[in-house]
Amino acid sequence: MNYETLIYDVSDKILTITLNRPDKLNAFTGTMCTDLLDAFDRADADDTVRAIVVTGAGRAFCAGADLSAGAETFDHRARGSQVEGGDLSDPRIRDRGGMVTLRIFRSLKPVIAAVNGPAVGIGVTMQLAMDFRLASETARFGFVFARRGIVPEAASSWFLPQIVGLPQALEWCLTGRVFPADEALKGGLVRSLHAPEDLLPAAYALAHEIADNTAPVSVALTRQMLWRLATARDPMEAHRVDSRGIFTRGASADAAEGVMSFLQKRPPVFPSKVTSDMPQYYPWWEEEEYQ
Repeated sequence: MNYETLIYDVSDKILTITLNRPDKLNAFTGTMCTDLLDAFDRADADDTVRAIVVTGAGRAFCAGADLSAGAETFDHRARGSQVEGGDLSDPRIRDRGGMVTLRIFRSLKPVIAAVNGPAVGIGVTMQLAMDFRLASETARFGFVFARRGIVPEAASSWFLPQIVGLPQALEWCLTGRVFPADEALKGGLVRSLHAPEDLLPAAYALAHEIADNTAPVSVALTRQMLWRLATARDPMEAHRVDSRGIFTRGASADAAEGVMSFLQKRPPVFPSKVTSDMPQYYPWWEEEEYQ
């Protein structure tokens, strides 16, 4: 399947999703939202995909929302999508950036952002649901919403403090300033900085560290455990999930292979698949509905 705003390429167990509107600095549109949702659905359904790298075509990662509509850019009513009666619980008013980050949040494959250039607005908030952010030394970031007369979107008011802490999140969001890659590294937003030519090789090396050595079902479960249990009310919630995971995974063919490959000093070949072998206790949560 070809996408209008993305390049979708699977090679050697790694899916690369390239935001592909280089003439517009990969600015985010409704079509890009739809394309990204489908791409992540497609990745979860493909057992040959073990990790995902997201990057941008040209000189930007994503310059934020496409502002070509001018003053009406963020006005749903001006785009003919007015909800009768002003019902703010109507799902038709949902923030499209949030739809993307929540889909990435639910991903069963680890996701790595390779930030090759400017990442502003949704260009940075879409990264927050990804597991790792690697950046070019020339990248720039900005949570510019207050400077555009709006508020943080893409569920970033939840994700950003989780990643960088509340004081840093407040500074970046309340000032709305654009800041360089070294500040993003110092503030904990990105994992590492790289020369532009070294960025994708570094992202692929990290992706292969996962893809070549770990059990896909274990990675899928672990990713959801760490994201969802980070804000659990009590550690007993984590203990319940841990116990179910150790019990079911411990009896699996993957666990036997993991132990024997270690003892025999050979690379593991894990047989279980995400599409067919997730344990019966998964998912252990009820999905929240927009209301």
